[in-house]
Amino acid sequence: MHILLVEDDDRIAAALRPALHRHGMTTTRLARGRGAVDHLAGVDVVLLDLGLPDVDGVDVCREIRAVSEVPVIVVSARGEVDDRILGLHSGADDYLVKPYDIGELVARVHAVYRRRRMEAGPDAAVDVVEIDGVVVDLTRHTVTAGGRAVALTRKEFQVLALLASSGGAVCTRGRIVAEVWGRSWAGANRTLDVHVATLRTKLGRPELVQTVRGVGYRLGLPGGE
Repeated sequence: MHILLVEDDDRIAAALRPALHRHGMTTTRLARGRGAVDHLAGVDVVLLDLGLPDVDGVDVCREIRAVSEVPVIVVSARGEVDDRILGLHSGADDYLVKPYDIGELVARVHAVYRRRRMEAGPDAAVDVVEIDGVVVDLTRHTVTAGGRAVALTRKEFQVLALLASSGGAVCTRGRIVAEVWGRSWAGANRTLDVHVATLRTKLGRPELVQTVRGVGYRLGLPGGE
């Protein structure tokens, strides 16, 4: 996933970019808002500050929305209700007030990206994923394995659905924890490991949820690369 970061504060950008990279995202950073619409090619989500030195971020958001449906998340120190309302009315998909938790930001990035893909229509969104006899219905929140229904907890299903909707790509531990639990904590990795172990047992396909050492998890056929 490629992120366009429109942020004039060098310290914030310097801290945020490596954090996003650790969650599997690449970034392009702009310190000014003017001309941001010229950098939208290949961008999946825009993170937009409002307090830019050359133009108000609200105007940048309006300019982006006039030419593109790319998801926009306002990330701003302006936390008043009126500011949030104005940001959303200007075309932003979400609004996050600084300071924020990086896990929450990552979860919101994935949420708006997924929502826009689904809104793009059935050709852009996969509703049912089937692999090695396991069928995951992302819309109905149901799972079957070898034709039998599999009862999963909400968190277990969310972990499986995230892996299933990633098309075999690796999901980092940080991304899974951020999107499923919305935050990180000292025992987050252990909690994730327990959920994955339970999934493997319930699905009856121990090798279906594959561990990518030092990175995270992915779905793949047993014995697959």
